[in-house]
Amino acid sequence: MSRQRPLASKLRIVIEAVLFDFGGVMTTSPFDNFAALEQRYGLPADIIRRINSTNPDDNAWARIERSEVDADEFDVLFRAEAEAFGHSISGHEVLACLKTEIRPFMVDALRAVSARFKTAMLTNNLARGDDPGSGGHGETVALFDVIIESAVVGVRKPTPRFYDIACEELGVDPTVCVFLDDLGINLKPARAMGMTTIKVVDPAVALRELGQVLSMDFGALA
Repeated sequence: MSRQRPLASKLRIVIEAVLFDFGGVMTTSPFDNFAALEQRYGLPADIIRRINSTNPDDNAWARIERSEVDADEFDVLFRAEAEAFGHSISGHEVLACLKTEIRPFMVDALRAVSARFKTAMLTNNLARGDDPGSGGHGETVALFDVIIESAVVGVRKPTPRFYDIACEELGVDPTVCVFLDDLGINLKPARAMGMTTIKVVDPAVALRELGQVLSMDFGALA
């Protein structure tokens, strides 16, 4: 189970806001695209994620998500990081993996949640000109009350300040928030702040868990 606290404990909390990661939650996962790229070039499984998790605060991936480098600079930096692992990998091709598809049932769930709760999108992303998926999901993004983007605010998950900004924008305390993300590393600081967290591995399971927390039924959606 991805639930981080006993359900009974959650139900004693009056939830006011639901926070969603975007890629891998509202959309298909870019990690699937990473895997396809690795298979196409005969690279070791998960090598891209391993590169991106090495020196995670200052590597090429972290820097482009904070808008400290552009796509061309990322390509140079990522290639060097990949070479340190003994592989030749194009940074531009890695960025192209960020193009994902909306999960319609998650959008329907968001609409239902928005009718009763404040909502926010919390995403580590790239500057619009460097993001291959930018502009393609505009209608979905417009459904959120608040949007917190690493490329705009200059900090990224899992830095605690990122979550503080979201709560400040929503006007809520972390303890009345539910946060859904597909990465445990991003959920850990949110949970430490008092948020109820749900890890999205199977989105249908995550919606069932969210429904239990919010006393809502998403069963017909997923």
